[in-house]
Amino acid sequence: MTLFEKIAAREIPAQIVFEDEDVLAFHDIDPKAPVHVLVVPKRVIPRLAEATSDDQEILGKLLLATRIVADKLKLVDSGYRVVINNGRHAGESVPHLHAHVLGGRPLAWPPG
Repeated sequence: MTLFEKIAAREIPAQIVFEDEDVLAFHDIDPKAPVHVLVVPKRVIPRLAEATSDDQEILGKLLLATRIVADKLKLVDSGYRVVINNGRHAGESVPHLHAHVLGGRPLAWPPG
């Protein structure tokens, strides 16, 4: 089981922001901004590069959940960033597709 599967199964505690039958969103334990939430599909897709057309619906739900999280955390008016890392050089550390919702301060561009 991945770390995120264990969180979804409530084997590891997390500060949950949003959940439905397909997606779970929770605060990152090592935040990179004042607001840093991870949005994770409950069904494991190791990384974006491994998603297929069969994953189209869950990918849409993942992105829509980032907007729900941003709204709940009052980021919509000031702005927020959604990041999906894919692979070692991009900073992927858990082999379970997830989106980062970052906000609460001005974010520099380009990142990293």
